[in-house]
Amino acid sequence: MDILFLEPIFKEMVWGGSCLKNFGFDIPSGKTGECWAVSAHPHGDCAIRNGIYKGWHLSRLWEEHRELFGNMQGDRFPLLVKIIDAKEDLSIQVHPDDAYAREHENGSLGKTECWYVLDCDEDATIIIGHRAKDKEEMKQMIEQKRWTEFLREIPVKKGDFFQIEPGTLHAIKGGTLILETQQNSDITYRVYDYDRMNEGSPRPLHLKQSLDVLKAPYILHTRNNIESPLKAPGITCLESCSCYTVWKIDVSGKTEFEALSPFMILSVVEGFGEINNILIRKGDHFILPSDYGAVTLAGKMKLIASTP
Repeated sequence: MDILFLEPIFKEMVWGGSCLKNFGFDIPSGKTGECWAVSAHPHGDCAIRNGIYKGWHLSRLWEEHRELFGNMQGDRFPLLVKIIDAKEDLSIQVHPDDAYAREHENGSLGKTECWYVLDCDEDATIIIGHRAKDKEEMKQMIEQKRWTEFLREIPVKKGDFFQIEPGTLHAIKGGTLILETQQNSDITYRVYDYDRMNEGSPRPLHLKQSLDVLKAPYILHTRNNIESPLKAPGITCLESCSCYTVWKIDVSGKTEFEALSPFMILSVVEGFGEINNILIRKGDHFILPSDYGAVTLAGKMKLIASTP
């Protein structure tokens, strides 16, 4: 059974940079903010680059060959993996849960996501959460633009990992490169955008929707001891929730495991090597289909893996 390698899709953003070229990508400009590496979303549908399905889009493969994905139920591919290069600050934002998105966003999924920090400036920070004690104080602080008092800003370093639940105020700040694993959704509500102009106009905010879905007070997400079904030297389970399980795989020599069902997504984020004697390098993203079986990773590299 072939591994499914994917062609990435690039998004130019007002806050984007040029770091994605360090993955060997031919990026469109120095304002390239996102690489949609594994996506079957209407706003970015990756093509298969190898094998008998070469040229097929991932959404078509999901619809017509569901057996490759363990005959999983659902009307859309469940996950989206992207790399985000934030040269400048992203907007302060929040995502809805499934129930709110289904009702208010034409049946879309909500957006649970997580971030693995691939690299960042020495003094980099991110925003996760806020300091309002309840919904009323939160509304006042937003309307009065008391951002310094309101926002919870924390330092960040390479290798950090964060789970972002729906309803959590958050923002990636400038000088940060992350790999994001998320639900297959493109719904984002902007709370504040630093009064930036884009092509002569401020980008729209979504204050009503934001106040609908923002949780107050903010409760720090804590990970329990995770019992991971993927066990081998160098493999660390980063998060397991109802949407996905995510691992970091450090390969120095050889790492062996059995691929998990219904399928697995892997992204090479550092180094190079082989998977079952197939050459792979930083910037490769691929899917191990259902019942793939034994996996041998060899070389010197770091990967982020996920499964729904």
